[in-house]
Amino acid sequence: MIDLRQYGFEEQHQHIYDMAWRYAQERHHPLLRRMDDDDWFPADEYRRMGEVGLLGTTVPESLGGPGLDLVSQFFIGEALSYWNNMLGASWGASENLCVNNLVRNASAEQQARFLPRMLSGIGALGLTEPGAGSDALGSMKTSARRDGDHYVLNGRKMFITNGPVADLLLVYAKTTPERGQHGISAFVVEKGMPGFSVAQSLKKMGWRGSPTGELLFDDCRVPAANLIGGEDKGVKVVMSGLDIERVFFSGHVIGIAQRALDLSLDYAKTRVQFGQPIAGFQLVQGMLADMYAALESVRAFSYQLLKEITAAGEAGRGEIHKRSAAAVLHAGYMLKTVLDHAVQIHGGNGFMWETEVNCLYRAGKLIEIGAGTTQVRQLIIAGELLKG
Repeated sequence: MIDLRQYGFEEQHQHIYDMAWRYAQERHHPLLRRMDDDDWFPADEYRRMGEVGLLGTTVPESLGGPGLDLVSQFFIGEALSYWNNMLGASWGASENLCVNNLVRNASAEQQARFLPRMLSGIGALGLTEPGAGSDALGSMKTSARRDGDHYVLNGRKMFITNGPVADLLLVYAKTTPERGQHGISAFVVEKGMPGFSVAQSLKKMGWRGSPTGELLFDDCRVPAANLIGGEDKGVKVVMSGLDIERVFFSGHVIGIAQRALDLSLDYAKTRVQFGQPIAGFQLVQGMLADMYAALESVRAFSYQLLKEITAAGEAGRGEIHKRSAAAVLHAGYMLKTVLDHAVQIHGGNGFMWETEVNCLYRAGKLIEIGAGTTQVRQLIIAGELLKG
């Protein structure tokens, strides 16, 4: 458990982090093995988080929510991901990518309709498509045609975290295709709407208990009242949350890396070879030291950026855009190093499926792909640097 006060955060954030950490230790960590082995999502346990205020975290108090700030949400995500990276991933996709975007962009009437449901609900973000990954906006094919009081959506979304289990989804589609990415709109699609279905649930290398799917929209009729931010204003909705998403993603990475380090420390102290614990060998000590130094550099960068982006309120271009891409780029590199050392310290045991460090190792690669690939992050950083 981390003392956040030494990094300059308030006592209230420490209390929230401690509560989430203890809750996940008791409720989520025992589910890890089954989730990984069976690719099982514990929907009831997920929804139970709402009973202790861990769902709908940024929903305003006026709508029955906890009304927490982004800093609190970040640290809840870090704590949950420490004990169960799969539930931490699903929670983040719902709370940050879906709910927080609605808090930031939905009208008062829309918030009143949708947000109270998310105090015990599951959300998802529908952006990526089979042919539109890194170029999600420019290559988007999903369309939305106005038909009276509805929009008719047609297309597919791919690699959607929580897609197979979500109660509502924030889905992007082209309303004015000739305008390219400036003709995209955002819609709330609700589970059970005619024409919306899950084409397939995807079998993954890691994050196995966090459901990921391909979604199909076949003449899916969505009420015009579910349009978020205005027609052809989808890019603004995307960009308003993109930098926040990257910073938030770093918290997930920090949780995983801290868990891998702690598991490695415990193993090194108890694994005996050549008549002594392997923690006594300098080469093992070197790996542990490198893991700690890499983790703490990302923690310091991410925590500082969390303060900056919270103070700025809006993002999408410029310094914070560059720094958020840099933070998650650095986090991806760090996690690769930390998890590789963790498996190495565990030796043959680390290569076995049933060990927790193996589960973390398999999940780690996604950090270099999700929320924009490593290469996209590099392009963002270089583009901002070269503007000067």
